[in-house]
Amino acid sequence: MVTAALTAAQTTQVDSRPAAEAYVGGVCFKQGPPRLVGAELEWLTSHVPGGERPSAATLARALGRHAPTSIDPDSPAAPLPRGSLVTVEPGGQIELSSAPRTSARELCDCLDDDRRTLETLLAPYSIEISSAAADVARPPSRILRLPRYCAMESRFAGIGPYGTLMMCNTAAVQISVDAGGSPESIAQRWRLLGDMGPALIAAFACSPRLQGVPKGDWASQRMRTWLELDSWRTVAVPQVQDYAGWALDVPLMCVRNEGDDWTAPRGATFGDWIDGAVDAEIGRRPVWADLDYHLSTLFPPVRAVGHLEVRYIDAQPGDLWRVPVAAIDALLSGPAVMREASDAAASTAGRWRDAAEYGLDDVELRSAATSLMSLAASYAPEPQFVRLLDAAAERCCRAIVPGESDT
Repeated sequence: MVTAALTAAQTTQVDSRPAAEAYVGGVCFKQGPPRLVGAELEWLTSHVPGGERPSAATLARALGRHAPTSIDPDSPAAPLPRGSLVTVEPGGQIELSSAPRTSARELCDCLDDDRRTLETLLAPYSIEISSAAADVARPPSRILRLPRYCAMESRFAGIGPYGTLMMCNTAAVQISVDAGGSPESIAQRWRLLGDMGPALIAAFACSPRLQGVPKGDWASQRMRTWLELDSWRTVAVPQVQDYAGWALDVPLMCVRNEGDDWTAPRGATFGDWIDGAVDAEIGRRPVWADLDYHLSTLFPPVRAVGHLEVRYIDAQPGDLWRVPVAAIDALLSGPAVMREASDAAASTAGRWRDAAEYGLDDVELRSAATSLMSLAASYAPEPQFVRLLDAAAERCCRAIVPGESDT
């Protein structure tokens, strides 16, 4: 059953697959002049001096009126002073989701101010945030017991340990941009963000260690968890026109109801649900709110959520998260740079696994990453970003991991 808070339109039954595909295309790729940029920053959290995970209750007390409803159902979930919303991930990671901004400089300044506010809120409770992309000391453990995460962990557990590791022990930088001003622009921007993905993974890979991960040397153990946990749900979708069909063919992660068990029929897709193939197991057909929720359980490297969300970059040491924000903003800033970026990324497009495993040790990925950072520097509008991107290009050329000295 769905809750009473849903609108009449949301509780209307999805009557056909073509209607569902048309709906997905409309809500996932919103057309409009590309002018906004946003970001989500994640940090691992710990109690000091012991280093254990803070409980959900402690985080709720520390965050007060800014606490998300996932840890305090009665919270107003008020944004921080510069507009960022606070969320808490299953393993206690804290995420700041910025308000959309018209420039990367404004975005970075607002996020940095809100980060300082966040640290001020947490300090009286002896909670520290860490910019590491992977937890190297603690085994994975969930602090959130919501039905969504129980169903998620249950589904991923049948595949291996990577789901729990991803949920509890990793952190990322996510960057959001407008989809585009026309169908052609949307397709071009979507394709470029995907083609650049492997080179940018290599450029920003900084999680070679992860507590509890199976043996294997990877430049980004964080990205490894995504690649290994559920290939149906996390695969890259090369073409815009394929996104809706793919979304309906991804197995259900969970089915919302008023109880605590949201387990979905094993292997059933949203398309199966529309077609009535799981009537006996679920007991009802999907409504539009179910489709909206299903879309939130898809995790491709670039996700369409009205705007385009880049999900493939490791959390960066210190304030180096500014570098991927500046890079993607510059590389999408106009037709000329996008053509050059497409050429620079062409040789490594599709090499997702190699990028996560080998990073900048792969000569071709290193070359593409260096070219993209140099190109971004040449188009960046802010002198501060030019310096950061030039330094990143030099670092990539020398195969140095973000935050590491070459001495």
